[in-house]
Amino acid sequence: MDKFAFIIHPIYHSDIIKKFPFLKALPENILEKTFGRLPPFKVSNIEGVESPHNQIEGCFVACPLSSNQILNLPQDYVIKKIIKAGKKAEELGAQVVGLGALTSVVGDAGVTVAKNLNIPVTTGNSYTVATAIEGVKSACQMMDFDHSEAHVAVLGASGSIGKVIAKKFARESRWLTLLGRDKDKLETVSKEIYNESGMAAKVTNQIKKNISEADIVFAVTGAADAVISGEELKPGAIVCDVARPRDVSWRVAQSRDDVLVIEGGIVEIPGDVEFNFNFGFPPKTAYACMAETMILALEKKYESFSLGRDLSLDKVEQISRLAEKHNFRLAGFRSFEKAVSKETVDQIKQNAMRKRIKFSTSKV
Repeated sequence: MDKFAFIIHPIYHSDIIKKFPFLKALPENILEKTFGRLPPFKVSNIEGVESPHNQIEGCFVACPLSSNQILNLPQDYVIKKIIKAGKKAEELGAQVVGLGALTSVVGDAGVTVAKNLNIPVTTGNSYTVATAIEGVKSACQMMDFDHSEAHVAVLGASGSIGKVIAKKFARESRWLTLLGRDKDKLETVSKEIYNESGMAAKVTNQIKKNISEADIVFAVTGAADAVISGEELKPGAIVCDVARPRDVSWRVAQSRDDVLVIEGGIVEIPGDVEFNFNFGFPPKTAYACMAETMILALEKKYESFSLGRDLSLDKVEQISRLAEKHNFRLAGFRSFEKAVSKETVDQIKQNAMRKRIKFSTSKV
């Protein structure tokens, strides 16, 4: 049977305690250091992934570093730890391995990891992009507006996911704003977009001020902490948070009942799948980055599919076709760990309309 593996790491300190409850009394800095000394280990078996064309099995492999450590420890050290996790996947018989969460963005986004393993590596970013775009277009329909007339903002537009999303919507939206910390990198992306599509995208590192103009926001920074607090969003905005850790603060769920925040890249997995590990999703659903690894294994397409800082729209479309072939589907909308119903979306629309009317009246 074809086999795959997916490398994960604890997003929050509480994730470490879930696995090792006897460490809960330790201060956070000691907890991180203690956990970081562990070798990579198998977290669980993944069973029952089956499409009309193949059946596969896999496992989760832990890279014992927290989000904070991955972002702040020396890159060489972090990459070596990820490579060791990849070697563990090899030992377990995996024929392809996926990089999860921040293991997919550190350094050169998987290129060095792939060079040091004997099996192909993928970040899963191509299918993440595909599902995020599909989800936002579906959300636009439910919110009753045309994405082709929208102002789209991409937060983290110089990264691999942000850049390809920006290139896609440069062809399909009316206005485009590229946001991030490094304005020079954003200018480079803007020039590429102009040469390819003729869209003159706005470039800025003034995030809060410029997000307030957007109808659609893609958040893909890869930062350790939330960068969208809520007050900067316009009523009726759709925010697709693709980042893990989250870019959108949990406070938004309590403070803004007039915006729709959806988690990007969540899909239904075909077959009677058992992950034997609780990462907070309903049964038989997973992140698209995990799903891309499974799709490659089901297709026996053993190549490093999504790597580095430059994704292509061609690969996004290719993995979409393969996902459809193997019966992977977008798993509806989720927001802050909860399913989003049509009734909830309808209420958000009504709340946004009331806020717009109130704001217009106050200006008269």
